[in-house]
Amino acid sequence: MSLALATLIYEWRRYLAAVIALAFSGLLILAQVGMFTGIVKAATATIDRSRADIMILPAKSESLINSGPSGLPQRIQPQIYLHPEVVEVASFDGAGARWSNDPKPGQKQVSTFVQINMVDTRPDAVTLPVDYSEEVRLALMEPYAVAIDRTALARLGVKVGDHAALNGKTVKVRAVLDGYPDINNASVTMSRDTLRLLGMGQKGAKTGPLMVRVKDPTRAATVRDQLNANAGGAYRAWTRAELAQANQGALLKEQIIGVFLGFSVFLGFLIGVGITSQTLRGAILANIKEFASLRALGVSMGSLRVIVLELAFWIGVVGLGATALFTFLVFLLAKSGGVPMGFPVGWVVTVAILLMIISLASGLMALGILKKSQPADLLR
Repeated sequence: MSLALATLIYEWRRYLAAVIALAFSGLLILAQVGMFTGIVKAATATIDRSRADIMILPAKSESLINSGPSGLPQRIQPQIYLHPEVVEVASFDGAGARWSNDPKPGQKQVSTFVQINMVDTRPDAVTLPVDYSEEVRLALMEPYAVAIDRTALARLGVKVGDHAALNGKTVKVRAVLDGYPDINNASVTMSRDTLRLLGMGQKGAKTGPLMVRVKDPTRAATVRDQLNANAGGAYRAWTRAELAQANQGALLKEQIIGVFLGFSVFLGFLIGVGITSQTLRGAILANIKEFASLRALGVSMGSLRVIVLELAFWIGVVGLGATALFTFLVFLLAKSGGVPMGFPVGWVVTVAILLMIISLASGLMALGILKKSQPADLLR
């Protein structure tokens, strides 16, 4: 075991402040990234968990997030069927509607705007999420039946079996979903038939984004390329994983979100460097006689600097572990409250590198204190 690691283990209290500072610097960034990414995951959960292998969007759309109209001409759907490996194509239609609950005596009247998600209730349908239970599928087959995520029941003032109104038409809450929260507008899921009964189905010559299933899911990327080659500028095909990544990237590139994340990175760097460097300086100063003893034994100043930098490295490693623990606890807390979170690998790696840079920079800033480790001071 190296001297630096042994020092950190046996005098961990001296370095605890530095570890905590690093952990909270990382948490400050990851918590915001997780929240913003979770917003996207919640908004596109029905698509991400569908049986679709490919999504068809307008040619100029770069994602489903703030890319303008996502409607496609209806003539495109039969064109997709011309590909020999395509087995099912369905539009993913949706709408917004005014929600009003039917309050019982003493219950609060809730009137708000909700997002409508549509699924086909046919067994193994391409638009039907893979985590829907058979009970939920059968419940949604009932005309005017809707399903709501568990976290939105109180928000919408209903429970299973209650009636409510969507744009003035009566619907019944027949099922509860888990894992489909939405921190913006609450989501209400219904069948395609119910969507039509409510007058919110396809209108005119436009349809929603198309969900496509192919014979062999492992060839989804190949089929995507072939569809795009034959698109003639009318549409763009995406693999489901590719679109999910684009959705996350589109939200994180939003100007206001970029400002938030940029400020968090800057603030985290200042906090991390400030506290970590001062903690290291204080710990080295407290052990200055030990360093002076090493110099008296012939250890060079260069070797002492290496020890300090190695100590900073190990503080960074422990800080990364603490960051992971705190972030996991925040994730569990958010999950219990119905708040979705996601942590893209790229951001996790970026934060890990940033924390190591903060730790090593703090070590470099603390090297100056070694000048006080003069062997002659041992005689005082």
